[in-house]
Amino acid sequence: MKMKDFLKPSLWGKVMVCGCLLLGWSACSDDETTGGGSDNGTELPPISEANMPERNPYLAAEHYSITHFNSAQSDAFPYSVKTGTFQADPDQCEGGWSGPVNLMTLSSTDPDYMWGMSSDRVSYIYVGDGSFTRLGEAALPGVQTKTEDQLKTLVADYSSVDELQAAVTSLLGANPQFAMASGNYVLCDKDNYAYSNIGSTVVRYRLKNAADPTQGIELDSQIKLSDYNPNIITLVGMVMTYDGHLVVVFGRGILILTRDLSTVMDYYQFPEGQQISNSVAVDEKGGIYVASGSKTANGDGLMQKLVWTGSRLSADEADGAWQTTYDGGPQAPSIKMGMGTGSTPTLMGFGDDEDKLVVITDGAKRMKLLAFWRDEIPADAPTPDPQNPRLAGQIEVGCGLPASTEWIQSEQSVAVAGYGAFVVNNLTSTPGVGDKIVDVLAIGPLQTPPVGVERFQWNTAENAWESVWARADVSSVSMIPAISTASNMVFVSGYSSTDGWDVEGLDWNTGATLHRVVLGKSSRGNGAYAIIQYMENGDLLFNSVCGAFRVKL
Repeated sequence: MKMKDFLKPSLWGKVMVCGCLLLGWSACSDDETTGGGSDNGTELPPISEANMPERNPYLAAEHYSITHFNSAQSDAFPYSVKTGTFQADPDQCEGGWSGPVNLMTLSSTDPDYMWGMSSDRVSYIYVGDGSFTRLGEAALPGVQTKTEDQLKTLVADYSSVDELQAAVTSLLGANPQFAMASGNYVLCDKDNYAYSNIGSTVVRYRLKNAADPTQGIELDSQIKLSDYNPNIITLVGMVMTYDGHLVVVFGRGILILTRDLSTVMDYYQFPEGQQISNSVAVDEKGGIYVASGSKTANGDGLMQKLVWTGSRLSADEADGAWQTTYDGGPQAPSIKMGMGTGSTPTLMGFGDDEDKLVVITDGAKRMKLLAFWRDEIPADAPTPDPQNPRLAGQIEVGCGLPASTEWIQSEQSVAVAGYGAFVVNNLTSTPGVGDKIVDVLAIGPLQTPPVGVERFQWNTAENAWESVWARADVSSVSMIPAISTASNMVFVSGYSSTDGWDVEGLDWNTGATLHRVVLGKSSRGNGAYAIIQYMENGDLLFNSVCGAFRVKL
């Protein structure tokens, strides 16, 4: 039997694979891929050979121990993922209920276990032997965890946005999006402590017995940052420096904490009129890359590099720090937060790479992809904006959409591998109700989902962006894209009226669809701002709005 015949779905039919119902699957050969943008003619290097960011020795593992996968916030992972189309039933997959919003499942120090992080609890999960078994959980301090029945009301079928909003507010209160103020950015350190937050309080969890994970987990320590500064109400980011200090981000600034949460080492407040709604990136030399937005519509945002010297936070040029402006915009109708960038800054260029950059999208209605020089500005660098020499390059994002499209904007960080960058459009012209949780549950089943993605390449010879391909037919509602460097694919999650929710894998160099996991019309297939993950063996780890589950492929 030929391999392509072996892979035909007609030979498989409906099969139960390790507890997750897969209703057949088909492989995409070279002539069976769908969609696909046009190649720009540039010879593109394999991303598996690209330099990766230096491993942070204070994180539990090289991959997945921090939101956006690593300290550079690249959203890239090294595991292979199969081509093909898979039909999966989330209710038949091994997982659990938590949330709403489960941003990421974290690698622990033991590859057989992971930390489940959500807005209402922390859990410890056995993932060895293809399993996904929750061994223990602990509520965030002062939080009443939602029951499975309560969470099911969030993913039930509704006939209108008004009906959905009534159900969501009945469960979560008058301002459901406040749930997203907890468990939003998380990490696990080299000693297997998992860090999260509840409002302005940073919390740290540990195993009750490191030698026996079945005994569960417990709260280890916490610090209420509003006691330190009353202006700190909620946190929007958390990362780890390469010397083992926590960088905690709130709306108006950042703090440096000791890992045991006993001491605030230093504090930096953003300039007046600036606020932030995303996390930050760090490099191995103490650089902290921060993108804040104006509180005023169409005001300039601020891209900054601060430097942690080991004892203090510095904004001084003498220490390598810098700041520059970028274009802001008006308040978006849904999904996107704030009037500046929707991106956590992403680092590009490592090791002996020629150009060292940090990339974001800006806040303009039709956003631009921006690259800034991370370190010293090269003497021969072109100046796309003479008033802004720190700007290395910019290009308008079109996603293959008509020139008349009013909004092309993203709430997601730029996914980066090598000198390649990938962005998505999360906006439609349909206004939301004003609450991000209600909106993210409505878009797809009750409102037309956004479409449009685009892949770019930084040309190091010309010091300029080039568009490689665009897909105007691909939907990406709110999940953070992810890149498999081993399989040369980038993944998005969207919704169609035909199939419901899915995860789609696109060829990094051509844009052709190589992989799909169809999750159906149940809103358990809605990732709601979470990141897309795949396990080391290629299984999909789906961080659903109401709890993570494993799809065995």
